Amino acid sequence: MATRKTGKTSRKSELALAGQHLGTAAKEVGTAITHKIEALGDTMKKGMQSAKGKVLQERAQAQRKLSGLVKKAEKQLAGAQAQLSRAGAAAERSVKSAEKKLEATKRSTAKQLSTLQTSAERKAKALRKAVETEAVGLKKAVVAKAGAVRKAATQTPKPGGTAVKTPAAKKPAVKKTGVTAVKKPAAKKAAAKAAR
Repeated sequence: MATRKTGKTSRKSELALAGQHLGTAAKEVGTAITHKIEALGDTMKKGMQSAKGKVLQERAQAQRKLSGLVKKAEKQLAGAQAQLSRAGAAAERSVKSAEKKLEATKRSTAKQLSTLQTSAERKAKALRKAVETEAVGLKKAVVAKAGAVRKAATQTPKPGGTAVKTPAAKKPAVKKTGVTAVKKPAAKKAAAKAAR
């Protein structure tokens, strides 16, 4: 019997020892798991910080690029505004110059027109005077010829001689002055034929 008691005691002590070992192992496993979780957390934290740093760096780079683009656009806008202003000033100068030329042309044309009109009026007056003078001359010649024809018609033939033939009345020569000669009326022509 003594041996049985000893066996029970030894089993109990083995179980207690095994329980202790299991407890120690469980503690070590818990500690290892805790260390692993902490290491994983640290790794995740470092990864997050690295990603955050990269994001911040990329954001700063994008902001720099955007700022550069904005400055470039502002510079181009200022240049375009300056060009537009210069073009506007040049166009305004061109318009003023064209207006001045137009006014000068109007004045010159008005002057030329006035000169031409005055010249045309003088020429017309001179032509009218020449035509009137020519008409007076023709009228005098016609009257003189008609008088000569009447005188010749009233003369009696000389005794023992032949009748004196009177020359046919000649038409007076009309000078060409660039103006169309005025035609005689039909009655005057008939009277002239009867006188012959």
